[in-house]
Amino acid sequence: MIREQLHNVLEEIPEHVTLVAVSKTKPVSAIEEAYAAGQRHYGENKVQELVEKAEQLPKDIHWHLIGHLQSNKVKYIAPFVALIHSVDSLKLLLEINRQAAKNNRVIPVLLQFHIAQEETKFGFSFEEIRELLNSDEFKNASNIRIDGVMGMASFTDDEALIRKEFKLLKTYFDELKSTFFSEKNHFSICSMGMSGDYKIAIEEGSTMIRVGSSIFGSR
Repeated sequence: MIREQLHNVLEEIPEHVTLVAVSKTKPVSAIEEAYAAGQRHYGENKVQELVEKAEQLPKDIHWHLIGHLQSNKVKYIAPFVALIHSVDSLKLLLEINRQAAKNNRVIPVLLQFHIAQEETKFGFSFEEIRELLNSDEFKNASNIRIDGVMGMASFTDDEALIRKEFKLLKTYFDELKSTFFSEKNHFSICSMGMSGDYKIAIEEGSTMIRVGSSIFGSR
C-alpha cells in the first residue's frame, strides 16, 4: 500500500524535485515500508518524535525537521539532522549555529517565509530576511548553511490564491539567489507544496515537496 502510493507520487514529480515523506505521527513500521521502497528523506514536526525514530531506524535516512522549532530543543537534533526547514527567527538561527559548532558540523537550514493569509503561520517577511542576512551576527555564524527557502500556502480551496503565494515565494528565492547567494551553489532549495497542493507548487518552481497523507494515508 505505502510502496504503491509512494511510487504514484514519485511518478508525478520531476527528477529535480526532492520528495520529503512526512512521517509525523506515523509508526516506525510505516517508515520501514517506505524505506524498503527506496525513500530516504523523511520529515518530522516534533523534536522528540524525530529523535526516537532516528534511534530506531537506519542511519542513512535524511531527517528533516519541518515543524516550528523552539530554540531550547535544537540541541537534541543537532548531532544528526539533515535539514531544518523552519528557521523563522535570528535567535533560532544563532542557536542552531551554536549547537552545530558543539557537534563539529555545519547544519543546512531553510529560511521560512510567511506567505499565507493566516496569521497563525510562522515566518519572516522579505525585509526581515534582508536585515538578517546583512547582520554581523549572521555573517559570523559559520556553522550554519542556508540552502534555500520554505513557505506554506494558505489552507484553502482557492487554487488561484495558493498559486499566487507559491509564486511569491519563488520570487523571494530568485531575489535572494541573485543578490546574497549568487556565488553559492548550495542555495538551491525552494521548499513548498504538501499533499494537497504540491502539483501547483512544482508548476511554480518548487524543488522540494513535503508529502504525508498521499503516501501514508490520512491520519
